[in-house]
Amino acid sequence: LYDVKNVTSPQVLGKQYTDAATTDAARLIAHKFADEIIFRLGGGVQGIAESSIYFVSDRSGHKEIWAMDYDGSNQHAITHLGSISLSPRISPDGSRLAFSSLTRTSWEIMMYSLELGRMITFPHFGGTNLSPAWAPDGTRLAFSSSRTGTSEIYMVDASGGSLKRLTTAKGPDVSPTWNRKTGAQLAFVSGRTGLPQIYTMEADGTNVQRMTDQGYAVSPSWAPNGQFLTFSWMRKYGPGAPGSNDIYLMDIASKQWVQLTHDGGRNDYPSWSPDGRHIVFQSSRSGSEQIWTMLADGTKVQQLTFTGHNTQPNWSWK
Repeated sequence: LYDVKNVTSPQVLGKQYTDAATTDAARLIAHKFADEIIFRLGGGVQGIAESSIYFVSDRSGHKEIWAMDYDGSNQHAITHLGSISLSPRISPDGSRLAFSSLTRTSWEIMMYSLELGRMITFPHFGGTNLSPAWAPDGTRLAFSSSRTGTSEIYMVDASGGSLKRLTTAKGPDVSPTWNRKTGAQLAFVSGRTGLPQIYTMEADGTNVQRMTDQGYAVSPSWAPNGQFLTFSWMRKYGPGAPGSNDIYLMDIASKQWVQLTHDGGRNDYPSWSPDGRHIVFQSSRSGSEQIWTMLADGTKVQQLTFTGHNTQPNWSWK
């Protein structure tokens, strides 16, 4: 990389790669170099060019887990289970993919090893088990389970052991997400007061705080800096109520919020990029459910998927 205006020392960055000479390798090299540029010229901020987005797609005839590069390129199927698979969540080190899948008898948490290229054993807990979420250190998983009747938030270690129940309130508790900076708190959705609302709690289930004050709020996602939550919110909910589900951003300390999407359709399942500068989400604004990205302030919206129905995106940790 050269600065053409600097005559005496024009080279800004040089890098040599020894990857195989294939199309996929060339794309990977380009992404690596782009991240090097961002890191060098962006004040030490890690770029996102090597990151991936995992999502659900029905383009093969079944709802399977797919992956793509940060810009929508290189879309490919991960699972081939021939069932309904939802809620993909990549581990912090990028080695394992947790998700929910419908088996012959129930919804179970499933685990796929990206290193081995195959499914790996994970315990079954009974009931309906959905929405796995990795702790930032990769040693724990939170998820919702109806194993005792009503859906509650549970936690296990990375191998599925040491099951611990975190919520006990009347009404369903679902969709946990970790504070990605501290690993000490969880946000989740609860119907304990009627319509679903966003709550936070400590990772041991204590200090439960309600964050949203009205409407219908779902799909929380914690920003990498630990300061913000994004979620899907229909503030005025009910027959004839104006508006639709939009993506909102809330400052956790003050509970002040700002609306990020305004372009119609149902906007749901926000997920943060590793650098905290972008958000990927699901939207029906184009007439069908597709994956879109935007800057964290709601600008520069781009569509990433176009074939089939594509939902529930999850951005990798790095």
